[in-house]
Amino acid sequence: MSWRGVRGNHGILHDPVLPCSVAQCGRDDRERGACAGEREEASQVPDIAQQPFGTVDGEAVALYTLSNDRGMSVSVMSYGGIIQAIRVPGRDGQVTNVALGFAHLDGYLKGNPYFGAIIGRYANRIAGGAFVLDGTTYQVPANNGPNSLHGGHKGFDKRIWQASEVRAGEAVGLELRYSSPHGEEGYPGTLDVRVTYTLTHDNALRLDYRAASDRPTVVSLTNHTYFNLAGEGSGTVYDQVVQINADRYTPIDASLIPTGQIAPVAGTPLDFTPPTAIGARIREDFPQLVYAQGYDFNYVLNRPNPSDRALIPAATVHDPASGRTLRVSTTEPGIQFYTANFLDGSLVGSGGKTYRQSDAFTLETQHYPNSPNHPHFPSTVLRPGEELTSTTVYAFAI
Repeated sequence: MSWRGVRGNHGILHDPVLPCSVAQCGRDDRERGACAGEREEASQVPDIAQQPFGTVDGEAVALYTLSNDRGMSVSVMSYGGIIQAIRVPGRDGQVTNVALGFAHLDGYLKGNPYFGAIIGRYANRIAGGAFVLDGTTYQVPANNGPNSLHGGHKGFDKRIWQASEVRAGEAVGLELRYSSPHGEEGYPGTLDVRVTYTLTHDNALRLDYRAASDRPTVVSLTNHTYFNLAGEGSGTVYDQVVQINADRYTPIDASLIPTGQIAPVAGTPLDFTPPTAIGARIREDFPQLVYAQGYDFNYVLNRPNPSDRALIPAATVHDPASGRTLRVSTTEPGIQFYTANFLDGSLVGSGGKTYRQSDAFTLETQHYPNSPNHPHFPSTVLRPGEELTSTTVYAFAI
């Protein structure tokens, strides 16, 4: 899917049908763990709160907390556009943070594995840290072995974004802006980026991305939140059940770079077309799983028309223990399902617990990894006069 010629599509995207939220009942009912299924008078109105969250190189970082009247809140910082926490009720009415992260800014400045961050200019990997665009070879940082990962040494996850509050009816949001100068991390063109986080009345977090460049460039944006629907720090996600709306994926080599092939998932441990527990097949002796040390694959979402830019269902995850369900919809052509394979117990999260391998999963909506080097993959080229627009919705329910 090319961004070429995409102008103003943001305004015609269709919202998904969002699931019933945690509690179409009042806060008192939630605290009792009971809900009669009837909508009652809200005890809290949608709100945005701001607080200082430290400094980076002398520049202030702010933490914004969006909250709605259904018990959900999302905390986002101006550094990296990082989602620091997502608090949602479970079956028993208890509100729990389901996003991995740190309690203080220092944690994000020391060995952060992209917890909750905006990823750019290019999400995922570029082979050899190089690509050719209009006959010119561009070299970007090789920060993941021989390859470039998530924008290089100092990608969008390590920049301070300009933030402004957004209010619209029963929804509250935060708009983040960043202008990436020509040549930053080796990428051509000055890229002006806007990312808006919106928390809706129905317990959905909507992410809208927009970008424009003054020169031809390549760009793929995503968010890298690590989810554990039982609560961050609660242990592995092996029992959480995943369904992915994809019959195919892009196989990888030993350095986790797509080979260029697009292969069926049928008959492999990568098939999540039927709902399947994450831990059911994660340790099978299948070469792709061995390469990735778990799940770390780009799934090719099922779109009847590849040029269609509508929001479509991408993935659903259910936690039987808490009753929480996460439904992901996106306009993107792919989704990266990753099971936190490189967490090794060295990081202590916001709840004071250590994070280990498979203590979370990510569902990163995106264009395919290494697309600039595979012309048959959906194009990530963005040219002057065009606008990148992309939307992803993370909807929570019981």
